[in-house]
Order: sequence, then structure tokens, then C-alpha cells
Amino acid sequence: MRRAGRIVAEVLERMREWVAPGVTTAELDELAEAVIRKHNAIPSFKGYPGHPSRIAHPFPASICASVNEELVHGIPGPRVLQEGDIISIDVGAILDGYHGDAAITLPVGRISPEAQRLLEVTEGALYAGIAAARVGNRFGDISAAIQSYVESRGYNVAREYTGHGIGRKMHEDPQVPNFGKPGRGARLRRGMTIALEPMVLAGDSCVRVLQDHWTVVSCDGKLTAHFEHTIAITDGEAEILTRL
Repeated sequence: MRRAGRIVAEVLERMREWVAPGVTTAELDELAEAVIRKHNAIPSFKGYPGHPSRIAHPFPASICASVNEELVHGIPGPRVLQEGDIISIDVGAILDGYHGDAAITLPVGRISPEAQRLLEVTEGALYAGIAAARVGNRFGDISAAIQSYVESRGYNVAREYTGHGIGRKMHEDPQVPNFGKPGRGARLRRGMTIALEPMVLAGDSCVRVLQDHWTVVSCDGKLTAHFEHTIAITDGEAEILTRL
């Protein structure tokens, strides 16, 4: 999983270089897939089955590219990034049967102070969750840490979408919501691997799915952000598997 995680981290590092005004989300997807396959890995997302309740088609791309009010699961295509946009890029890779999964939200050129603060709070919430991911704590402690960090700064977390266990499958039990109460849920044990992913909205927590059956957007059209790391529970601080 460390090796799969490093591939994901490399893709996201390249995205920091490639995201710019005038670039299309399809171009970013093509570049990301090239990096994944260069390492003899497989994109986790490409062909991922849709949710049965929405009769969605399999996901058609190697990354999720979600712009501005798009929270998660945006499908790359001809959209051209504009100065002042923010874009969430979610990447997964499979290597030797194990998955890595991570996401960042990046500025496109110069962005507003409001957008910059949203990015900072969302990334801060991720690290608040990671700090709570210690042996002996419970999953509710992670969820509560994320929720408290976000809401104390005037934002909201998405309720319908969660972090998750990860390993030989991209989505494994348990689900790890971005809200909850401390002291609830199973205890964290050494060797567990989970993907934490705060999904934060500048407006209220209402979201909806677009007609493509994948893209999740804020109901009020306000900005959203998304950060994610795959981590392993150790005897001390959690190990982040998806960073260089």
C-alpha cells in the first residue's frame, strides 16, 4: 500500500504543476493516467461501477475533477479551467492488488481570499482527523475532530459522503463520516488502513447529484473543497501513505 500510495502522491504533485488557466480537465486526466501506468499501476477509478440506486454508468476517467461548486466525482472533459477557479482532484491507483487514494483542492491562478481560506480549512480538517487516528481512539474521535475543526470556522461538512477503509478494495468497511461524536464506534487498531477525506462546503451542507449520475454539487452553488489521504494506524502517529 505504501507503493500504491506513493504513485498517487506523485500524480497529485504533478497536478500542482499542471493545473493552470487554459488547461482542460480532460488534459489533466490524460496526464494523470500516464503517470499511473508508467509505474505499472492501474487507475482505481476508471470503470468503477456506478451506484445501483442511480443506475449510473461506470466512471469513465482516471481522476475525479470537481470545479468550484462541484464537491466530488466530477467527470473530466472539455471544461477549460479559468483564473480564480478551484479544482478538487481525486486520484486512486492499484498496484499488486492494493489501493492508494488521495485528493487535493488546488487554486487555478490567483483565487479570492474566501476561496483560499476554504482550502486552508479543509486541509486543516484532514490533518485534525489524522491527529485523532491513534491506537485506542475510536472512529468517532476522528469524525468529531473533523467536524469540530470545520464547523468552528464557519463551514459545513457533507453528510452523505464519507471516508472509508481501504486495502485490497478501494472502499472497505468501515465508513468514516466527517461528523460524529467522540467515544463512539470501533477502536482503532495497529495496522488498520483508512482513507480520511473531509468534504467541506462554504454554504449549507445540502448536496445533489447532477444528471451525469456522478458529479456531486452544493445545492446553493457555493464553493466546496476536498482533501484526502490514505493512512495506516501505527503505535504512534498515523503514517500517511499518500505523500512523497
